[in-house]
Amino acid sequence: MPSRSTDALAFRRKLRRESTDAECLLWTLVRRGAFGVKFRRQHPAGPYVLDFYCPAHRLAVELDGGQHWCGDAPARDAARTRFLATRGIRVLRFSNAEMFEETEAVIQVIREALGFEEE
Repeated sequence: MPSRSTDALAFRRKLRRESTDAECLLWTLVRRGAFGVKFRRQHPAGPYVLDFYCPAHRLAVELDGGQHWCGDAPARDAARTRFLATRGIRVLRFSNAEMFEETEAVIQVIREALGFEEE
């Protein structure tokens, strides 16, 4: 992520404009009230940008494409999760495929992490 604040803001705006289809689906669900709480999209957290962040519950939701399982990406993702945990942020991570193929299950996991009862 770029270091200067104006560059960082432009970078986050670019990420929003170029959202993956899975991110667009989750954002649509968020905006339609699937969780009943506010989420931010492409939210800064230290040197990272979180796909979705619920400040009231300190919960990050990450949607990952296939590149997250290649090379050193799993180690980088683990380091990112550890960094966020030191700041009291829980991370839920789903693959893009899970978002499309198991949408209801993803929604339920997020709702449970937010402290809502199972429906």
